[in-house]
This record gives sequence, structure tokens and C-alpha cells, in this order.
Amino acid sequence: MPKENPLKILLVDDEPLARERLRALLADIAMQLPSEVVGEAGNGVQALAFLREHPVDVVLVDIRMPGMDGIELVGHLGACEKPPAVIFTTAYDNYAVQAFDLNAVDYLLKPVRTQRLLVALQKARGAQPPDAEMLAGIGRAVRGGGRTHLSCHERGRLLLVPVAEVLYFKADLKYVTARTVEREFLLDEALTHLEGEFADRFIRLHRAVLVAKNALAGFEKAADDDADAYGWALLRGVTDKLPVSRRQWGAAKAALVS
Repeated sequence: MPKENPLKILLVDDEPLARERLRALLADIAMQLPSEVVGEAGNGVQALAFLREHPVDVVLVDIRMPGMDGIELVGHLGACEKPPAVIFTTAYDNYAVQAFDLNAVDYLLKPVRTQRLLVALQKARGAQPPDAEMLAGIGRAVRGGGRTHLSCHERGRLLLVPVAEVLYFKADLKYVTARTVEREFLLDEALTHLEGEFADRFIRLHRAVLVAKNALAGFEKAADDDADAYGWALLRGVTDKLPVSRRQWGAAKAALVS
């Protein structure tokens, strides 16, 4: 690769010493593969904020990090217009790294070795994006649950919606609206997929509605002539009322009690 066009690299690791070591290794192989570290981040949220303004060629990312881990970060990168190549770094030699290897995404075991980093960078440009469903499954195993954030494209920008702030999901045609106390976000997600991924946090009220259990404030029966719902769910923090079907009425009320 010509020296006048070095690889632009983002380092993502919650340990400053790990990022410092990668910088040193990149300097060691600069004659063989010129690169430039254009930024650093301590977790996936910080990395995505950086990438909104600074395109890069390669992301070197740790797997286990607080806030948003590396697996979830890569899932969001797939929604970018020009996603960078990804090389995982990890101290855990287990099923996850084996799965990544099978899916043509490279990984480096810590402590990272100079020659191994060089080989990974040389093949990074040709790596295929990881399979989203596989990432989701591995991510749940690593962190013990679903994603911490959801992606939303708005006016050409990638926004992150913290799952912990979502009061409910409501399906409308092929899109799903995520409602927080502050506003609504339009997601390109399937309601059934969200229900399965976040079954510990959300319950179904209606064929088109999932609600966060901790957002429920109460219920009221619908009028006899109301064709839209058997009853209505009242929420904390907003005035919205959500329809509850006859089939879900008992389970929804039980969730409030528990």
C-alpha cells in the first residue's frame, strides 16, 4: 500500500493501556503497512459518535466493554453507508472468536502480537460484513441479554436509542416506532424480533404494541363500543394510552402487579 495513503484506524477499547499497546504495534509495522490512528474510544457509543464525523478504514475493537460492547458496535456499523473493516481484539479464546473466524471477520487475542496484527490489517479490506443474526446471538451470550441501543437513521445521520429509555414499541406498516419520554424514533425493525430479543423487559399488549414493564402505570377498560381495544394501558411519564387486546389483558395486568 502506498505511503501517501495510510490506513485510517479507530481504536476501541475500554483499557487505555491496550490502546497504547496497539499504537506502538502499529508504529512498529508502519514501514510494511502505513497507518494513521485517527481516533480512540472507550466503548461502542463513543466509537459511533466519532464515526459520525470521521470516516475510517479499519476499526480495532475489543469485545467486552461497558456501555456498548464490540459485538453490538459492529451490528450498528452494518447500518452505516460505508462501514469500515473490523478486527476484533479479545482476551477470551472461546466460541465467539471461533464464530467470527468462520464468518471472515478477523480477531486478535491479547496480548496482540506484531506479526498477527500485520496479517489482520492486510486482509481487513477484503473482509465481508458479519452476519447480523449471528452477531445478535453471540452478543446475547456475551452480555447475557439483548442490545443496549437501537439504531435510527434520521436526516442522513445514525442515531442511537438506549433500550432502557424506551417506553414502548408500536408497529405501523413496515416500520416500528420507539417512544421515549422525550420523543419518537422510527426504526427499521420487526416487532416480533424485538419481542424475542427483549422478552425480559417488554411484554405484548396488542398485535402492534410492546410496552416496557416498568413503564406501566395502570389500566382502564375500553368503552363497550370501542373497536380498537379491549382496554387501555396508562404509562409513566407520558399521556399516551396504549391499546390492550382481550387476549393480552390478563397477562398485562399481571405484569403490573409483579
